[in-house]
Amino acid sequence: MRTVADHWPEFASEAACLALFMVSATVFTTLLRHPQSPIAGWAAGPLVQRIPIGIAMGLTLVAIVYSPLGRRSGAHMNPALTLTFLRLGKMAPLDAAGYVVAQFAGGAAGIVLATALLAGLPADPSVNFVATVPGPYGAAAAFAAETAISFGMMLLVLTVSNASRMMRFTGIFAGLLVAVYITIEAPLSGMSMNPARTLGPAVLAHTARTLWIYFTAPPLGMLLAAELYVRRHGAEHVRCAKLQHPSNIRCIFRCRFMESPA
Repeated sequence: MRTVADHWPEFASEAACLALFMVSATVFTTLLRHPQSPIAGWAAGPLVQRIPIGIAMGLTLVAIVYSPLGRRSGAHMNPALTLTFLRLGKMAPLDAAGYVVAQFAGGAAGIVLATALLAGLPADPSVNFVATVPGPYGAAAAFAAETAISFGMMLLVLTVSNASRMMRFTGIFAGLLVAVYITIEAPLSGMSMNPARTLGPAVLAHTARTLWIYFTAPPLGMLLAAELYVRRHGAEHVRCAKLQHPSNIRCIFRCRFMESPA
């Protein structure tokens, strides 16, 4: 009988992917916002400040998806994404559970490591441990926004990753969407889409009272996108749960990558 240890390279890679993403988010946000940073005052306003952060995080996502770690695990980095692929029948429950544990561990390790590397600077209110919190329009607007952006991301991933001519660009499209979301949507909800990305910073920044938004809206949005995709194309059209699918690395998912697209 297969055990969790059989797929530990995938689980470890998944944890490392989100840890790297969190380190990148913390470093770039600190550089652009912390009052001690030499470049913190260059931006004319919040919108201008969010543009480079969005570009940096979009490029970070692209780099991780196409890295050896991302190619090994599939670069979910998000329990909502993993849950959706479980719903679509592309993951075994044990593997999905392993991925979710790895994602939360990686997210927590990433923010702790980044805070240590930056000598505690992310604790400053200007950075606030890169915590995602509702904007001035309140929790309802944040919940709606998180649901909408999660829906959009999952629909994009399913559409592009299952189109034979476009699938190799899935990571690039996802990175572009992250950059746009951070630039435009962040004032509404902080732009999380990801419970594992939000939990560690929320604990450190004492913003856990709004965690319910980031634990419910992203799965809801992504599951709704999957339902729409399945109703339009059929579950059999979903070929794999990896965002980038190299032929020389094993795939632990219920993979149809080598078959002709439906």
